[in-house]
Amino acid sequence: MCRSIKTLRPPVLPEEATEEDMHAAALQYVRKVSGFRAPAAHNKEVFDRAVVEITEATQRLLDGLEVRGSATRQAARPAPDAA
Repeated sequence: MCRSIKTLRPPVLPEEATEEDMHAAALQYVRKVSGFRAPAAHNKEVFDRAVVEITEATQRLLDGLEVRGSATRQAARPAPDAA
């Protein structure tokens, strides 16, 4: 695990993860997997595309997670008898 990638889900992160947080994590992941801090010119497009795709996948993951016991998620849901 890349130690510089932080956990982005509540309650570990007190507020919602920002696009910047997700992009930074994706960039660190791509750097770790590729072994390059910065890509050569001939690899820049594929490197940048991977960062974008991983950022988008991270957003989908965080949007879909249900963290049990989390006041944030529970507060957003209506009470069962409210309908």
